[in-house]
Amino acid sequence: MKNGRYDLIIIGGGAAAFSAAIKANRHGVKTAMIERAMLGGTCVNVGCVPSKNLLGAGEILHSAKHPSYPSVFSCDSDFDFAKTIESKDALVRGLRKQKYYDVLQSLEHVELVQADASFVSPKKVKIVDDDGRLFEADKFIIATGSSPSVPRFKGIENMQYLTNNGALALKEKPSSMIVIGGRALGLEFAQMYARFGAKVTLLQRSDRIIPDHEPEISQGLHQHLTEEEGIEIITDVNVREVWQKNGSKFVRASVKNKEERVFEAEQLLMATGRRPNTADLHLENAGVKLRDDGAIIVNSEMRTSASHIWAGGDVVGEPMLETLAAKAGATAAENALTGGHKKIDLLSVPSAVFTSPQVASVGMTEEQMMQKYGYCSCRTLLMKDVPKALTVNDTRGLIKMAVDPKKNNRIVGVHILASIAADMIHEAVVAVKYRLTIDDIIDTVHVFPTMSEAIKLVATAFKQDVSKLSCCAE
Repeated sequence: MKNGRYDLIIIGGGAAAFSAAIKANRHGVKTAMIERAMLGGTCVNVGCVPSKNLLGAGEILHSAKHPSYPSVFSCDSDFDFAKTIESKDALVRGLRKQKYYDVLQSLEHVELVQADASFVSPKKVKIVDDDGRLFEADKFIIATGSSPSVPRFKGIENMQYLTNNGALALKEKPSSMIVIGGRALGLEFAQMYARFGAKVTLLQRSDRIIPDHEPEISQGLHQHLTEEEGIEIITDVNVREVWQKNGSKFVRASVKNKEERVFEAEQLLMATGRRPNTADLHLENAGVKLRDDGAIIVNSEMRTSASHIWAGGDVVGEPMLETLAAKAGATAAENALTGGHKKIDLLSVPSAVFTSPQVASVGMTEEQMMQKYGYCSCRTLLMKDVPKALTVNDTRGLIKMAVDPKKNNRIVGVHILASIAADMIHEAVVAVKYRLTIDDIIDTVHVFPTMSEAIKLVATAFKQDVSKLSCCAE
């Protein structure tokens, strides 16, 4: 068939696209999914799945060398780096097939077209393949994801640097690595390779790592990574120039706008953010407006400036999260196909940084609440005051809760630094989403001893000194 006519065309093949396709299939509409690369998008191929697999390997290595119990002796053994990468690749291949290709095969109303696509008019896209087809639809969902964004530092065009893609596919373990970027991606890879045995230096432009998080959490993670794991973290850095010579990578930078230093390592990882994949879509032909950073402008219903086009996932910009992408894809499809007006509440969307200890956050920070309301009530509880943390000799971190004292102490934000923060955060997500108060949490019986009890304890801290309470007391 030279040309194609569909009820819905989805451009993209990652989390948002698949969520939309599954929803469209349930509605029984004739749908085309157009994907130019491998199905699965960033997460399963070069994001969440492979990075967390390698972080897990690093966690086991670190635990073996640094047991948390004094009665357990360390085991300073090496590991097979190449085999670790091969195992990761096998996992990715298996999940890509099981969760994407096999799922797509089960969707009877969805056809996969593996090619590039761009708009030639509001309701037509050109398929870049041997046939040069034109596809037409009444409605579209754009879910083309994002790609690594690399600043144009002086000399960068002559550099062989890594992004997350390359850092997940190295064939040999590097002896040293410079990481530029101190947010989630940079921190995860810095710790990963430090635990693999590389000497890691991390350079961050702002005055602290993960600058959008609570300063107490940023400081706590910084202290652990530097003092306990030997990662050199330098903040307030302005990169001036990069180059390579004799197999080494060099970065010249000013620190705190005065001291100038040159850093050297075997590998250079650019963890400097991501940009939405919109450059080749010719969205101007469809009437879709973009922000200055290339992200598609959408409202809370995921509708673009063109009334027949919706968008979701990384292509609409921050926050770029796998679960949010899936939620956005489903919301976009539901609204597109039913004329509904479902919205996404970004306040209750959690995020996590999978370092060890982990960082997890939902809702507003103290600074955000002060900016919006001019007041805030917060409490911070150290994990050493959580009985479970004491029992397993892992007291790293803290938990901070923000409430609105003018609304019966309603919980508006929870921020955690702890060994399993990403698992602990979900009670806080429910609290923020359903506007629970500290009394709602305190009145809820929790399992003892658990790390999640920290959420009840920090809520209790608004009313009394938890250090003077017996275990399980309210």
